[in-house]
Amino acid sequence: MTADAAADTLHIVSRSPLATDALATCLRLSRAGSSVLLIEDAVYAALATVDVGRSLRALARRRVLVLGPDLLARCGSSPVLRPGVTVVDDGGFVDLVCDHARVRSWL
Repeated sequence: MTADAAADTLHIVSRSPLATDALATCLRLSRAGSSVLLIEDAVYAALATVDVGRSLRALARRRVLVLGPDLLARCGSSPVLRPGVTVVDDGGFVDLVCDHARVRSWL
């Protein structure tokens, strides 16, 4: 995979990093510069207070986004996010899918 191909891939993670290794696997197999969208229970990885272990450095080398409605539903209206995490709404989710050549879901 070329650097351009890595940047053209949207990785969607839906499982909590506290319950599964989906995020760790995604970060291990994706490339720096890739976009990672955290949805459903994976939004917990976006919180500054959640320990994601070794995945923290890999997260810093990715474009990390979190789905706002899922974040609100699980964490309330004022969660403290990791530096560099961008919140997107449902329309932003659709835009991300359309803007990337490939979409890969991690279960």
